[in-house]
Amino acid sequence: MTESDITPAEIETPAAPPAAADVPPDRLAIQPRSPYFDGDKLSRGIGIRFKGVVRHNVEEFCVSEGWVRVQAGRSLDRKGNPLTIKLSGPVEAWYEDLGEDAPVRKL
Repeated sequence: MTESDITPAEIETPAAPPAAADVPPDRLAIQPRSPYFDGDKLSRGIGIRFKGVVRHNVEEFCVSEGWVRVQAGRSLDRKGNPLTIKLSGPVEAWYEDLGEDAPVRKL
């Protein structure tokens, strides 16, 4: 059998790891006006661990830059949106719909 006799179906191609699709994006926001908003990914449920503590009040996060945005009390800006503050530290994100053994995106 020569190289010309091999069909493309017989050549093994490396497949992308299935876990890559199950890891949340590096940056995500819950505000629909943000360029980092993605409703499909948010509908799956995103878990955020910031400095070792699971947070449920995160407005936006970036894993690679190591920060989260959270609401600053009940204050609103002039357009009625909550005021946010940026906190720096280690961030981990995962999809909550995958259960306890979900792959985690961290730096």
